[in-house]
Amino acid sequence: MHWTRILGIALLVGGAILLWMGFSATETISEDIRQTVTGQYSDATTGYLVGGGVAAAVGLVLILFGARR
Repeated sequence: MHWTRILGIALLVGGAILLWMGFSATETISEDIRQTVTGQYSDATTGYLVGGGVAAAVGLVLILFGARR
């Protein structure tokens, strides 16, 4: 297996974990109150969601197209 695919798998798994952490953070009482009052999630929750999405997308691209020549 080529190293880019291994890196892609690691990024995909890491991104999925970050997304899971972000989605579970949105369900807390403090996030519900903050989202109701300000209309936004906290910076940490947003970071988990955005970072996880980007990492998962890059990982998927590396898995699909990383080892082609």
